[in-house]
Amino acid sequence: MQAIDFVVARNDLQQCKVIETQLPDAAALPDEALLVRVTRFAFTANNITYAVLGDHLKYWQLFPAPGGFGNVPVWGFGEVIASKHPGIAAGETLFGYFPMATHLVIEAADVSKIGLRDAAAHRQGVAPVYNAYRRVSGDPAFVGKQGDYQALLRPLFMLSFLVDDFLAENEFHGAKSVMLSSASSKTAYGLAHLLHARRNGIKVIGLTSAGNTAFVKSLGCYDEVVTYDNVSSLPASSAVAYVDMAGNTPLRATLHRHFGEQMKYSGIIGLTHRKSSPDDAAQALPGAKPQFFFAPDQIRKRAKEWGPGGVDTRFGAAWSTFAPKLDQWIDVIEHRGPAAVQRAYLDTLNGRVSPDQGLILSLSE
Repeated sequence: MQAIDFVVARNDLQQCKVIETQLPDAAALPDEALLVRVTRFAFTANNITYAVLGDHLKYWQLFPAPGGFGNVPVWGFGEVIASKHPGIAAGETLFGYFPMATHLVIEAADVSKIGLRDAAAHRQGVAPVYNAYRRVSGDPAFVGKQGDYQALLRPLFMLSFLVDDFLAENEFHGAKSVMLSSASSKTAYGLAHLLHARRNGIKVIGLTSAGNTAFVKSLGCYDEVVTYDNVSSLPASSAVAYVDMAGNTPLRATLHRHFGEQMKYSGIIGLTHRKSSPDDAAQALPGAKPQFFFAPDQIRKRAKEWGPGGVDTRFGAAWSTFAPKLDQWIDVIEHRGPAAVQRAYLDTLNGRVSPDQGLILSLSE
C-alpha cells in the first residue's frame, strides 16, 4: 500500500507536488512506535508562515522530504492503525502536529492518559508543543465541527492568548491603542476578541484590505477598522502598539514613520507577506524597534510562573469565551484528495481564500 505526501519547493512555495512512498510494514515498526493514518487537518495562512520560516525555525526538519522540498506542518487528527506501544491501542484518535500526508510513524514516549510525545531524533530541537499529541478518542470537544474548530483555531488562539498576555503583562508598553494588521486573519481576531474583552480602555484597531472590511466589522471585536491605504488618517498624537500578523515591511515602515516615537511596541507575529523576510525587522525606523514575538518563550516563562497546569487552565478559560462565537464567524469547508489539497494550498498561498472560510483537508479521497 502506498502513502502519499504533499510537498513544496523550499525555495519557491508556488511549486508543489504529490509523492508516493511505500507504507511502512506494521509488523516491522520499532518498539513503542505507532503507525498513524492522518484523517483530516486544517490549513490556514499560519501554515504559510511555517513554510516561510521553515529554515529559520526548523519546521522543515519535523517531517523530512526529498532534496529541495519540504512538508508543511499542519494541525489535525490521526487514527492509530498499528501500535507497538502497550499503552496505546489501534483505533485511538490523536490531535497534534502532522505532515501534509496520509500517514506518519510516531515514536511514542512520555505516554500518559491525556497524551504522548514523538521522540523521533529528527524532531527534537524544536518547541515541545510541536511534538506533543493529545489523546482525544471520545472527547466531544474534538468531534465533528468542534474538532474542526480545534484544528483550525486552537493553535492560532494559543498564539493570540500569549500575545494578549504579553501585552497586558507589559502594560501595553504605555500604548492607548493596539493596531492589528491582517485583521481578518484568525490569529488577529482571536487577539482582538481577548483585547476587547479586557475593557480596560485600550482601543483595538483592525487594519485590513478594502475587500475584507465588511467581514472585519461584522466580527464585533474591533473598535475601529481602517483600510491599509488609509492608515495615515489615524491620529498620531497618542501612544500605540502594533501587532503585525503578516510581516508586511512597507506597511510597517508607513506606520512607524506616521506615529514616530508614539509607536511604543512593534511586534511581528507572522510572515505570510512573502515579499518580506525575517531580516526586514532590522531596518532602522522611528519608534520602538520591531521585534519577533516567539510564542514558546512566553509559554516557558508562564509555565514556570504559573506552575503545573497554569497555562492550560487559563487558556481553557479564554477558549471557552471564544469558541461559542465561531459558528457565526467561520464556514468550515472540507476538501479531500491530492488535487483538492493542492488547490487549497495554492489558494491560501495566493490569498484567494475568503476570511470567513476554514479549510479542513485530507489527502485521502
